[in-house]
This record gives sequence, C-alpha cells and structure tokens, in this order.
Amino acid sequence: MSAEVFVGLDIAKGRMAAAVRPGGEHWEQATDPDGCTALVARLRSLTPALIVLEATGGYELPVVLALLEADLPVAVVNPRQARQFARATGTLAKTDPIDARILQGGRAAGLPCCQEVG
Repeated sequence: MSAEVFVGLDIAKGRMAAAVRPGGEHWEQATDPDGCTALVARLRSLTPALIVLEATGGYELPVVLALLEADLPVAVVNPRQARQFARATGTLAKTDPIDARILQGGRAAGLPCCQEVG
C-alpha cells in the first residue's frame, strides 16, 4: 500500500514553490498560464490526496482555478494558522520553499483548512 501524497504550494507574485510528501520532491515555477498548465500536468502524475496552499491576497487565484478545472483536490488555508503551525514545529525561518514544505507536512499532520475548495 502506498502512502497518500500531499502537495504544498507557496504562491507569490509571479512565482510559486512546491513541495511533495512523501518523497521530498520540490521545485519552483511561474504562476503564469504556461506555469499553471505545467503544474497541473506534473501534479496529475502524482495523484495527490490534497494540494494545500495559503490564501495570498489573490495571487493564488489563477493557480486554484487551474487546479479545480483539472479536478485536482485543493485546500486553501489561513496564512496565520499555517505560520503558527510552522512555529509550533520549530520552523522559524520563512522562505517560499520552507513554506511549501510546511504546508504539505501540515496537512498530513492535520493543519486545519479554513476553506476547502471544489
């Protein structure tokens, strides 16, 4: 039996960082239409149980829409809750790749979702 796959995405203006659990795969890419298309193709091959990202004041919307159109499971979490979870795990540094790892690890550990989408 294989483990469920969780993906964390940290979205910023024009870029995103992704992290996958299990396996530890991570990458960064653009959030433009070509980047969203590439993300969907890559994530479909992983068949994730859930893709988790923070609400980022609208920067996340094109990515969320692309994931929903592809029928991929998406959850948008409150950034404050995600940051508090990171602090509770002893992660004080804040970078996009670290945030992506916290999000995918947090969902696997039960980080509450403020809004499940789709």
